[in-house]
Amino acid sequence: MMAVESGRWLLIGGTGLVLVALLLSGIDPHDRATWVLEVAPAVIALPILWFTRKPFPLTPLLYMLVFLHALVLIYGGAYTYARVPLGFEIQAWFDLSRNPYDKIGHFFQGFVPALLAREILIRGRFARGPWMVGFLSLCVAMTVSAVYELIEWGVAEVAGGGAVEFLGTQGDPWDAQSDMAFALLGAMVAIAAFGRWHDRQIARFAGRVDRAPVST
Repeated sequence: MMAVESGRWLLIGGTGLVLVALLLSGIDPHDRATWVLEVAPAVIALPILWFTRKPFPLTPLLYMLVFLHALVLIYGGAYTYARVPLGFEIQAWFDLSRNPYDKIGHFFQGFVPALLAREILIRGRFARGPWMVGFLSLCVAMTVSAVYELIEWGVAEVAGGGAVEFLGTQGDPWDAQSDMAFALLGAMVAIAAFGRWHDRQIARFAGRVDRAPVST
């Protein structure tokens, strides 16, 4: 039960960290409306994580990554993605033409949903075999990315020029396509680089939480 206990403490600690980050970032964000839109996924995720902590607790790895993703969103929301200081540092290091922090956000947008989908598919026995599990996890991650781009489009249609900060395109006409490309890259890296570690953690849950076998 060590994996379950570790996940419980990560849920408590991660929630506290995210709440503090939300409070600090919300004191004086660059653009209040953009801040609300950017942090909304983190705010929505927190009660879902707590509601599912008993019927379907996540692996410690996934809890850790979900909270890390939330912090990425909150940091971006405080400054707006095009103005994040870390992004300007990266831009200077690599002599880029734009602040690339939004691409970090979209990388995580593929990375975390891919592992979340992978965990649900394996533990729920919805798919068998590493190739099918990996393929479906990529599909879920890309669906999340595409839906988010549709939401951005909807906000732009409703808010018009007021959505510039939220969109953060920085003049790039192919911003939506590159966002999805980074999400795909994140999903592929997650499955390829973290798959075995993820399997080991899921194996510790098997027979204890939901009696589901691992994928490999």
